[in-house]
Amino acid sequence: MIYQSSPWPLAAVGVSLLAAVPIFLSDGRPNLREFWTLLAGITKFLLIAAMLPAVLSGQGFVFTLAEVLPGVPIQLRVDAMGIYFALVASFLWICTSLYSIGYMRALKEHDQTRYFTAFALAIAATIGVAFAANLLTLYLFYEMLSLATYPLVTHERNGEARSSGRRYLTYILGTSIGLVLPAMLITYATTGTLDFTAGGIFAGQASFATLTLLLVLFVLGFAKAAIMPMHGWLPAAMVAPTPVSSFLHGVAVVKVGVFSILRVVLHIFGPDLLRNLDLGVIITSLASVTVLVASLVALTQDNLKRRLAYSTIGQLSYMVLGAGMLSAAGMTGGLLHIAMHAFGKITLFFCAGAIYVASHKKYISEMDGLGRRMPVTYGAFLLGALSIIGMPPLGGFISKWHLLTGAIETGQIILLLVLLVSSFLNAAYFLPIVYRGFFAEAPRLATVAAVEEAPLFCLIPLVTTALVSAGLFFFPGLLLQLVRQTLSGG
Repeated sequence: MIYQSSPWPLAAVGVSLLAAVPIFLSDGRPNLREFWTLLAGITKFLLIAAMLPAVLSGQGFVFTLAEVLPGVPIQLRVDAMGIYFALVASFLWICTSLYSIGYMRALKEHDQTRYFTAFALAIAATIGVAFAANLLTLYLFYEMLSLATYPLVTHERNGEARSSGRRYLTYILGTSIGLVLPAMLITYATTGTLDFTAGGIFAGQASFATLTLLLVLFVLGFAKAAIMPMHGWLPAAMVAPTPVSSFLHGVAVVKVGVFSILRVVLHIFGPDLLRNLDLGVIITSLASVTVLVASLVALTQDNLKRRLAYSTIGQLSYMVLGAGMLSAAGMTGGLLHIAMHAFGKITLFFCAGAIYVASHKKYISEMDGLGRRMPVTYGAFLLGALSIIGMPPLGGFISKWHLLTGAIETGQIILLLVLLVSSFLNAAYFLPIVYRGFFAEAPRLATVAAVEEAPLFCLIPLVTTALVSAGLFFFPGLLLQLVRQTLSGG
């Protein structure tokens, strides 16, 4: 790919960073505050979409902010992998912003201005990670995202929220400072660079022991990916309002963790080097354990958001598992699952929030018959669940098909079994929710008045993301093109 110097990447990152100022100054004027939020979201998406044709034709963009180390600038660079992630994140931020308006107003939540301000900072950091040209730049935006999302996790300001916030920072900052930072220093000392390079930067420059250590440090250090045992922060963060949970699981935080690991695998180590040294087994072993254990734990959760949280832990490891296969089909499946899971899981969290807004119920055992009173919400939940399970005609089928193909092509039958068993477990913990909602008899002591659907600002985003999940099954072409371009070095 040929890169030209351009301010486009900076504009795409900076628009929501700048918007945080008028959003913060609009305290007491909710309509104006939310106007700035939506304007920034739409502008960001359009700026990213405007760069897409050039990237598809092999023309990237680069912008250097400063050079802080010899040969290691703070630099933004738009390539196929970065714009793929940025398109998904920026589109879903618009959906999450709309949903937040309906949710926060309906429940008359406190500190809404602080909430929307933190959201704007968080999406700026997310796009910064997507467009990072090297490990240092990625690391800086990764840390910025950790700090920007802390006020969102602790939004409720009660003891449980503060405890969850401390756990969140302990896991996220502790691992990035204690594991990723040393790994970066060793990488720079060994290679003299931190640039993301097609094929990697380590060829012939490090011993097997050093590469093994670095791989473990990076995979566990990017704890936003929630690879076990670095997953404990994620269920704890469910104390936050549902739009925050949606943002954590669908738009930004967890996907940033996975994206960072995939960047390291593809553009720091390189698939060929990992394949030659048989280091992919480290990645697939950690991911396989996480996939199965998280799915089993999800079965035991009665709190809907916690069940979704453990589902997310398992689904994130599908993406890492695909990368660890080190085959074209497996890595394609892992990258595709970033988008397929994002739309499916954010739909499920939107539905969980809509159920709470309309009925104030958050436990699955309390939701019998609720689907008949909220058919739109439960219909969207069914589509999102089928996508996560990997059933056609939903987008999740496309990514899981590639993962299964990758396992077969490489002869890794154990991974094939992991994928099949976990998909069965996905169905076991999602489909009973839909069945109980539509077919179980409502409790006799339930209120006589029918529960209505959540406000329109809640319904529109969840219907949109559910329909996109279905649409991606029939029209995955753009995503496939960007993924294949990424794997070919573009």
